[in-house]
Amino acid sequence: MPARGRLWIGLVAVLALAILTWALNQGGFSGGSRDGNADPTVLPRVSLAHLPTEAAVTVALIEAGGPFPYDRDGIVFENREGLLPAESSGYYHEYTVPTPGASDRGARRIIEGSGGELYWTDDHYRTFERISP
Repeated sequence: MPARGRLWIGLVAVLALAILTWALNQGGFSGGSRDGNADPTVLPRVSLAHLPTEAAVTVALIEAGGPFPYDRDGIVFENREGLLPAESSGYYHEYTVPTPGASDRGARRIIEGSGGELYWTDDHYRTFERISP
């Protein structure tokens, strides 16, 4: 095959990969994508009592102002996915909810809004539930 033909095949392959990556990040295919179509003002609610015990411990630490077990606890959560209600940068902060048996921080987080509202995710920001008292 001439070099020019291989070049075109390579360019088409790169373009196809770029389009597939973009579509997956936009939620264009089912499975594995973030639910970017969710209305952040109408989130499902979950009682703290229905969450893992570690979530209640994390909430108690948030209410006490720490100390927190992870150095990234308390950092600004930017809400890049747009799954929480739109607020200015710095409004949300994230805290790790330890996952038993995990060798890293795991996927579970509690996000606190400056108004005191709390949100739960156990799938690393793919979905959120508002924590009810």
